[in-house]
Amino acid sequence: MEKYSVIIIGGGPAGLTCGITLASSKGKFDFAEEKKYLVIYDDYSDLDKALLRNVPGIQKGIRGKDLLKRIRKQASEFDNLILKKGKVVEAHGEKGNFTVKLESGEEYRSEYLVVATGFHRFDIKGLDLEIIPHRKSPRPGKIMIKNEGGKVRDGLFVAGLVAGVPTMYASASGSGAEVACDILSEWAGKTVVVHDVPDTD
Repeated sequence: MEKYSVIIIGGGPAGLTCGITLASSKGKFDFAEEKKYLVIYDDYSDLDKALLRNVPGIQKGIRGKDLLKRIRKQASEFDNLILKKGKVVEAHGEKGNFTVKLESGEEYRSEYLVVATGFHRFDIKGLDLEIIPHRKSPRPGKIMIKNEGGKVRDGLFVAGLVAGVPTMYASASGSGAEVACDILSEWAGKTVVVHDVPDTD
């Protein structure tokens, strides 16, 4: 069974941003050189039905499904980040030893686990999470996983709408980046972020 440094369940804005941020740390930190990451996503993302007109830096009027394709393409360009289409039905374990099982029967292991499954429902068995009403959803009946700043417990994080952020693309994406930086900071033993700067002459 293949083992990853981090498995991210969910391939919407939060999950993909988390994966890209983690993957982009290679070449910037010695501790990140041998790390590898897996994003598992299924057929649906709320971004599929969105039309984006108010996201800074993103073309006004782009359809969410087109943006999602671009982000997946960007993610696939990292050699330490794998995208896997599938439905997670079960996950269990603790920091250093999580196991994720797909509907197909495939299983993967990881040191850390990030849940970024959206705010509609949570039906993955085995993690013993506290599901509560979403605090910032304009629609009733939406859920989130109880957490403190994205952290549920050691090694287990939530990102995006399931973490309780507002139902906006920029909020979900930012939540994914923040969780990635928190994981990198744990590995570094100090606060780190992943920045790029242009080459200078």
